[in-house]
Amino acid sequence: MPVASAAESATYERDGFAFHPLAVPSRGSAELAIWTLDVPAGAESEPHSMDREEVFLTTSGRLTATIDGVQAAAGPGDALIVPAHAVLRLRNPGDRPARATVVTSAGMTATVGGAAFTPPWAQ
Repeated sequence: MPVASAAESATYERDGFAFHPLAVPSRGSAELAIWTLDVPAGAESEPHSMDREEVFLTTSGRLTATIDGVQAAAGPGDALIVPAHAVLRLRNPGDRPARATVVTSAGMTATVGGAAFTPPWAQ
């Protein structure tokens, strides 16, 4: 399928974050996993890591991150680059929602609180 419609994408939620898969294996992508991420004002993820590199392209709002103990911030057009196995905590410090497009490799595994799982939005 050459087009993965955003309007036909499922929505998955975790910690108030909403994940909308675009180009993922279940929608026709063999090597990449791409989704949009909606982050409500004041939301903060739990610390977690991925076994693959992730890139968060901020498209609206502002996101801050702690990546292996290093603070980073990104506004529209900026990319947060998270190395594989780095511990990440993502937040929206603003009073408005933020959105990012996330790019990683197909088949990635997340680890949260010592438990590994494959995120459904990346499948």
